[in-house]
Amino acid sequence: MHLQAWPGDTFETYGRWFSVPTELIIDSNPHVEEGLRPGQTVAVPGYAPIDTWEALADRLSLPTEVLRRLPGAMAVINGTAPLPKRISSPIVRSVRPYNFAALMEDITALVCHYPFVRQRTIGHSVLGLPLVELQIGRGPVRVHMNGSFHANEWITTAVIMALIDEYARALVNDDELAGHRVLDYYRKVTLSVVPMVNPDGVNLVLNGPPEEEPHRSQVVCINGGSLDFSQWKANIRGVDLNNQFPVNWEIEQARKPPKAPAPRDFPGFAPLTEPEAKAMAALAESSDFAMVVAFHTQGKEIYWGYEGFEPPEAEATVQAMAKASRYQPVRYIDSHAGYRDWFIQTWKRRGYTVELGEGVNPLPLSQFAQIYRDSLGLFLAALKMA
Repeated sequence: MHLQAWPGDTFETYGRWFSVPTELIIDSNPHVEEGLRPGQTVAVPGYAPIDTWEALADRLSLPTEVLRRLPGAMAVINGTAPLPKRISSPIVRSVRPYNFAALMEDITALVCHYPFVRQRTIGHSVLGLPLVELQIGRGPVRVHMNGSFHANEWITTAVIMALIDEYARALVNDDELAGHRVLDYYRKVTLSVVPMVNPDGVNLVLNGPPEEEPHRSQVVCINGGSLDFSQWKANIRGVDLNNQFPVNWEIEQARKPPKAPAPRDFPGFAPLTEPEAKAMAALAESSDFAMVVAFHTQGKEIYWGYEGFEPPEAEATVQAMAKASRYQPVRYIDSHAGYRDWFIQTWKRRGYTVELGEGVNPLPLSQFAQIYRDSLGLFLAALKMA
């Protein structure tokens, strides 16, 4: 919601009027550098204009039949004379086939209603789709989370977006979330999130092959002529993005059966050949992350070690995450060249792969509610332990 500043207005005044923490209002208005000027447009997070008769009737405690007869009431509904209401329900629509269009629709709504959530593009996919990073918080500790490295694990993006939505809503209301006072985390942690690392692959799984040539013919050929891409994990060029990182990549190249582009498991002809992997590597190299959490599916496990390079504090963090989610911590697995592996070995810092849910990929949306409940506790535990 936006309003116009009057003489003498301050962010602190708006915080009292709207019951919103002042730092969230400040962070929602980065264009305001040295105090408010009369006439300046100011964003207030956590509010939206009333746009239905039912919402207006609830706000004014009057029947809709009465409201329709009031001069000026229509101006509220059509936005000519906006009247604010506090957001009390999710903005993000997570429980749907969560392709790139769904992601961008929800990011637009999220940033509009919670403008302290910052958005930027860190790179582009093979087909030119933006790889979007969201940032939340003002703390010195930088934590990174990501989803959909693998195309048919797109439900991870839906879960991440729902987590950010609930986190932002709790921040605006200065509420506790599952027993956590999240405003403390906002002050301590700057959270970086790339919800969808592999947008081309996700679209391939959910929408079918692209219209563009030669990509359409190539992916159909790689998929053995089939138009069923439900088992596809790779990017649009048939490279497994989570086997692209320069940490014992040669081991994966030698032992993985695919020696050419494939729906899954092909690590590429060299490390970091794919634009999505390059963007994620560059993000880590420029961001000084204290911890990374990569969401995958499935197995209800948390992988937390790599070749002994994990720091001593990694175990306490994974135990807190496991307790909050009831997932099983697993220190070592026989796997290399992953994003988490590379992060741990390169920086000797904490890195986690969280395998959400259980079953066969792609996990059905019928599991979403349970996965989300488990993920919320894990998400908050990660922020607490950062």
